[in-house]
Amino acid sequence: MTYLEILQSYNLTAIQWIAIGFAVFLLGLSKAGIKGIGIIIVIILAFVFGEKASTGILLPLLICADIFAVTYYIKHVQWQIIKKLIPWMIVGVLVGVWIGNDISETLFKKLMAIIIIVSVGIMFYTEIRKSNKVPTNKFFAIVIGFLTGFMTMIGNLAGPISNVYFLAMRFPKNEFIGTAAWLFFIINIFKLPFHIFIWKTVTTQTLILNSVLIPAVIIGFFLGAYIIKLISNVNYRRFILIITAIGGVIMLFK
Repeated sequence: MTYLEILQSYNLTAIQWIAIGFAVFLLGLSKAGIKGIGIIIVIILAFVFGEKASTGILLPLLICADIFAVTYYIKHVQWQIIKKLIPWMIVGVLVGVWIGNDISETLFKKLMAIIIIVSVGIMFYTEIRKSNKVPTNKFFAIVIGFLTGFMTMIGNLAGPISNVYFLAMRFPKNEFIGTAAWLFFIINIFKLPFHIFIWKTVTTQTLILNSVLIPAVIIGFFLGAYIIKLISNVNYRRFILIITAIGGVIMLFK
């Protein structure tokens, strides 16, 4: 099949193309440091491509955005945090590979929806929590690392969980973004072979689709990098959490 024929084989409507382009644009914004919109990306792609297939379509785009993020924030990385979390994230990814490979598409969809709703709940909790005393011991790191790895494999939905840990560390904004960028760049590279050889959700066809969407990632990233210093509107963040929660409920009963 030719390049154009492969794209046509997806049978996407104009509205679906617009939705996908918007989701990928949001991905660029998210990787630039505008947090709280990652789940919206997952929801949009899941509705268009299906829950499990969408994870393979999204992964190469995540890696592309990660490359821009780790380059842009290369001077703002807390390597000791990465060394602490990565081993347990790898364990979580491996468990996610095993569970995700053996369950049905319907159960996979329900699991993703539950993860979305739980993740939003965690984000709401961190928004309204008055105390700054969050556990930072080794056990806390183990739990966060495992859950982050598991959720990123099942549905690229680890952001809210890892954010809890980074907030506990009270990182300055740039260190928060830079450390998260390197953490997920490493783990997304680790996930790629499982999507190619076990789940078979990353294929030549999906990579061709990715190639069309990369410009939207780039535009989103550089726009996000430009405006990240200006964003401080708490109501915007809460609005994102509300519509994300609604999306998770819709997916649960789709």
